[in-house]
Amino acid sequence: MKDQSATLARIRAHHDQLGRTMADHATTIARSVDRLTSPAARRETMALFCAEEVLSHATAEENTLYAVASELPATQLLVSVLRDEHATLQALNDDLVAAVTLGEIVSASAALNAVLQTHLQKENEILLPALVSGGVDLAAVLGDTHEILGGDGAADPEQVDELDVRRLIPAQRHEQIFAAYGRLAAGSAFVLVNDHDPKPLYYQFAAEHPGAFTWRYVESGPTVWKVRIGRP
Repeated sequence: MKDQSATLARIRAHHDQLGRTMADHATTIARSVDRLTSPAARRETMALFCAEEVLSHATAEENTLYAVASELPATQLLVSVLRDEHATLQALNDDLVAAVTLGEIVSASAALNAVLQTHLQKENEILLPALVSGGVDLAAVLGDTHEILGGDGAADPEQVDELDVRRLIPAQRHEQIFAAYGRLAAGSAFVLVNDHDPKPLYYQFAAEHPGAFTWRYVESGPTVWKVRIGRP
């Protein structure tokens, strides 16, 4: 059987980027409630991202992967469900655009994000393996379909530098952290070392760099926190 790991990795990496970006937008909108700020501008950004990136991705999938999967008995029912979820994503994005009150905007953004995350999980964990098992040549089906494959991506390096900010004052910490992030090339990362959970920093990244960063805890207290921050 042909090795399709590279094509699978590119599809899943693009799914990850779509999911991260949507989640970051939803997080920023939800936090607007606590910060007593208007989520209107971020709502517009999220809705535009859904229309231009997520729904165009969905259309490309229906014309390629879903078309092939609908011919396989093992995936016919799944494809029907996934197509329905594409329609749901469109309807939820319409709800987000039409939302008026703060509560409506937060609710619509959370629902849109939740449906997308579960949808991507089904594709990654059920559809793609089923297609490979069914003998489908994913690379041949997709060609160079950017909407599904995204960019070339880069492998996440195993060894990365550490940035220890424990001796710096808060203002200097953020300056050093964002400077380090700004120097990252695609596919690279660094490990932040801190003396408390830097969760507020995650919210700032989500607001300022939606979908353009990765965040993974390496160590979580009680005295030292380490977070691997990367640029996908």
